[in-house]
Amino acid sequence: MHAPIVSRLIRLYVGLILYGLSMAMMIRARLGLDPWDVFHQGVTRHLPLSFGTVTILTGAAVMLLWIPLRQRPGLGTVSNVFVIGLAVDRFLALLPAPDAYAARVPLLLGGVVLNGLAGGLYIGARLGAGPRDGLMTGYAARTGGSLRLVRTAIEVSVLVVGFLLGGSPGPGTVVYALAIGPLTQWFLRHVSYPAASAGRPEPEAPQMRSSRLAVARWMRASVWPGRSSAGDQAKVPAANTSAPPGA
Repeated sequence: MHAPIVSRLIRLYVGLILYGLSMAMMIRARLGLDPWDVFHQGVTRHLPLSFGTVTILTGAAVMLLWIPLRQRPGLGTVSNVFVIGLAVDRFLALLPAPDAYAARVPLLLGGVVLNGLAGGLYIGARLGAGPRDGLMTGYAARTGGSLRLVRTAIEVSVLVVGFLLGGSPGPGTVVYALAIGPLTQWFLRHVSYPAASAGRPEPEAPQMRSSRLAVARWMRASVWPGRSSAGDQAKVPAANTSAPPGA
């Protein structure tokens, strides 16, 4: 009886730890970070805080934005805030920063692929959305807007602010933006905990124009199964605040 939740918890925490490792790999590659990490890096230029601490504080602040959106966190949401920040600091202390491009490029690419695997694991555990993904899906649900446009607006905003604060976008930022959607979607199919075993109906396979949109909606259907899509495929239905997130 306890085997299903144990399996999901293992997926969750292995995924979050690997996510922290993937972030550390991309930081050490010094070839550009994903938008949120450009922001985190920019903040560290001005405050005497570690990268992981800034990640934790940012995640907590983003969770506060869930309140007016009537989003409710799951275990995975709270774990996401703390475990990733602690893990990235630990791995940054362990990983060297190579100088040769022959080492930096594979480090970046490995970090991006590992990030996709990590995302597939912790999202596939079906124990709650991450703070940043919950902000995106919550805002889109409350406004009836396009998930793609909402996510783009949020990530461009944090990227610009992070750059102005001294963060480092670069080729890796573009690689991440192009690759992370297909990678996470592929890993979701192979490492997710079966929805039927979690006591939920299996969501239909998404057939959408954007792979990043597909991942977001797949996650939404998995974590909040009571919220089904309607109308335009790029739209999110109104939030059902009575449906509990996570498990």
